[in-house]
Amino acid sequence: MFSPDLKQALPTTDELPCSDDTPVDNEDQNFLPNVLLFLLNSIWANRMDWYFGVDMAVYHTTGVNPRVPVVPDGFLSVGVERKKGGKSRKSYAVWEENEVVPILTLEMVSHSPGGEYDEKMDIYAKLGVLYYVIYNPEFWRCDQHQPFEVYKLVDGHYQLQIGEHYWMPEVGLGIGRYQGTVAGIQQELLSWYDQQGDRYLRAEEQAEQERIRAEQLAEYLRSLGIDPDNLPSAN
Repeated sequence: MFSPDLKQALPTTDELPCSDDTPVDNEDQNFLPNVLLFLLNSIWANRMDWYFGVDMAVYHTTGVNPRVPVVPDGFLSVGVERKKGGKSRKSYAVWEENEVVPILTLEMVSHSPGGEYDEKMDIYAKLGVLYYVIYNPEFWRCDQHQPFEVYKLVDGHYQLQIGEHYWMPEVGLGIGRYQGTVAGIQQELLSWYDQQGDRYLRAEEQAEQERIRAEQLAEYLRSLGIDPDNLPSAN
């Protein structure tokens, strides 16, 4: 915590860069966090108290310089406006968000070392991020880690959690991996899960399920001698 005078001296998000200008070197670094974002837009469509940022600078005062951000591949904050002041955020400055720090950050290990297991872990611990997720599908063996790890902050230190899909009661969501198909391409994806461990479906998956149910119903009606395309009017 810092004094009101110091807070007044801090820069606004309009004055700060929106990222660290470091290009991603893995297409999934942008794609997979956005999958989580779009899914959350559906799950929490009626909630206005959360924000999920993708490759966005997070500014804070727990480091050496408040003008030096940490940039997660994805992060979730709960208890903030969906649109800050009705506008889209350029970056996320903790001092402009009533001191609400992200409750979850996501880092995806890529070709270039990014300090996911040391430097960034220390930053997030000092910041007070409750859950830190590291997704490392390609280099986990050489890094001597698992491909998917969830850490929880306990007494100021991160402890590796056991189990997948991992339920986070403070968030009200679980997170984990699954094999799915997007644009005809099958690959491993990240998703949110409910407390029973059931995966929340993407919009296109929901539409496909509805299409299959409609076809099954039509087939059933035909088996009864009823033309599903010429049903009697309810009037």
